[in-house]
Amino acid sequence: MTCIVALSHGGKIYMGSDAAGSDGWTVLIRRDPKIYRVGGMLIGFTTSFRMGQLLGYSLVLPEHHADISTERYMATSFIDAVRGCLKTGGYATKKDEVESGGQFLVAYRNRIFEVEPDFQVSESETEFAAVGSGFMLALGSLHASAGRDPEFRVLAALGAAEAFCASVRGPMHVEVLS
Repeated sequence: MTCIVALSHGGKIYMGSDAAGSDGWTVLIRRDPKIYRVGGMLIGFTTSFRMGQLLGYSLVLPEHHADISTERYMATSFIDAVRGCLKTGGYATKKDEVESGGQFLVAYRNRIFEVEPDFQVSESETEFAAVGSGFMLALGSLHASAGRDPEFRVLAALGAAEAFCASVRGPMHVEVLS
């Protein structure tokens, strides 16, 4: 359905997305964003436009108290707020007593977190991450373009995904979080 990439460079996070909406057979170029600025975060989503709209327009970020580490905040307070937002919006599902949502990247405090459908939060050792159907192509491009301009790297990664993945299409969009 998409490709979302994020890159940490020089105290900033560069997050980029394509514009495709796809069901695997057809593709529609959409005007609505795949990256939202929510408080001091950038959230770039895959999985469902409805999930992205809820995160972008309805998510209320909890306060991040100074005595709580960023990892703990993301895995607890932040995820609790995401789960509540998705439940209230009618998006979260529950099967065999296990809740699930969708997949998205979060740029926060000059770090990149990946939230999985089971609400686990991960952070890569690399300075970049990608999600969506074109993620492997984008990761290869980000790895190969080390040392280049950060916005170039993000756009090149999205371009690689578009060139070889049927469900990734421009125009490409880049947001920067300082």
